[in-house]
Amino acid sequence: MTSTRSSTVQDAPQRLVTGTTFAVLGGISVAHLMNDMIQSILLAIYPLLQVTFQLSFAQIGLITLCYQLAASLLQPWIGHYTDRRPLPFSLVVGMGFTLLGLLLLSVAPGFYYLLLAAVLVGTGSSIFHPEASRVARMASGSRHGLAQSLFQVGGNTGSALGPLLAALVIIPHGQSSVAWFSLAALVAMAVLWRVGRWYRDHRIALAATTAGRKARTASGVMLEGAGVWGALGTLGLLILSKYFYLSSLNNYFTFYLIERFGLTIPAAQLYLFLFLAAVAVGTLAGGPIGDRVGRKIVIWVSILGVAPFTLLLPHANLWWTGVLVVIIGVVLASAFSAIVVYAQELVPGRVGMISGLFFGLAFGIAGIGAAVLGRVADITSIEFVYQLCAYLPLLGLVAWWLPNVEHASSE
Repeated sequence: MTSTRSSTVQDAPQRLVTGTTFAVLGGISVAHLMNDMIQSILLAIYPLLQVTFQLSFAQIGLITLCYQLAASLLQPWIGHYTDRRPLPFSLVVGMGFTLLGLLLLSVAPGFYYLLLAAVLVGTGSSIFHPEASRVARMASGSRHGLAQSLFQVGGNTGSALGPLLAALVIIPHGQSSVAWFSLAALVAMAVLWRVGRWYRDHRIALAATTAGRKARTASGVMLEGAGVWGALGTLGLLILSKYFYLSSLNNYFTFYLIERFGLTIPAAQLYLFLFLAAVAVGTLAGGPIGDRVGRKIVIWVSILGVAPFTLLLPHANLWWTGVLVVIIGVVLASAFSAIVVYAQELVPGRVGMISGLFFGLAFGIAGIGAAVLGRVADITSIEFVYQLCAYLPLLGLVAWWLPNVEHASSE
């Protein structure tokens, strides 16, 4: 009887290593969809908030900065802590912060309350992303790129739905209608409770899986400490290029369309939805392609390869603007899953810390970018912002110096 129980415990890690648990990946992806849909609503209603509270572009950038900093600064520390002490139900707590921020946003009477709501939503994100990314990797089997893409595509789909739902629901009915989306947060909390139970029930198996993966990855990477830090620094520059540019589209694309082409707010948000839907497609494709052809190639092509299209965008008419932002969204979005998995393989055994570091870096750069670009738009024009940002993808040239670690991921 004892030997049977022992063999069952020993077999559990093996199942986790060789099989991909799609039910868990699906749950995490759905929760990510709900989480990022709520977060994107904050960005999507900026035109409404600007009119309601008479905000400048700099104030709009400050709202984004508060949200992004709250979402970025805590993530590496939370990831580092949970690498050592797993907290299966922390995902539910994180979504609770997002729910509180959403409710405050619906009743905020002034600018400083908007900042507090943004901080609450950002705090929820800082708890959610590193732990959810860890769960995605644990449920991946050996298909790390696919798992990270499935996790990410939920978030990108939610980010695409946010502006569309804002145009259909919030813009016509006003700020108070934001509270209706608290139902999405409650659904996500229910899903994450079940994911947390799965996480808790598999902790022994997951610990064994992590130890085995650490040994395999450590034997495959073969980089000294300086080489690892150099590679992480290069990845940081690529994140800077990607998210500074994405910040221009996520935060100011609707204003650009309204100012340059005279679109209405709902029409401009439909173009934003088109871009964010393209980002979701690119995210889903990037991970599996990285599993097949190598993550370094995906990183190189997705960032540097988008440069011709970003350079054309400021000079395009409305029809070509729609075409170009779709191409930019698909190509540029494929990089992040590859970057996260590549970094996780560079630093084995620190999945939470690395996930938190890169999600946090992405959020932080996006927040700084929003604030800086908002100030630039106030001083110059919204069109100049896109002329300036068009050159950012050329930083993709630094991907040449990334070491080849693909053999580590294939073992």
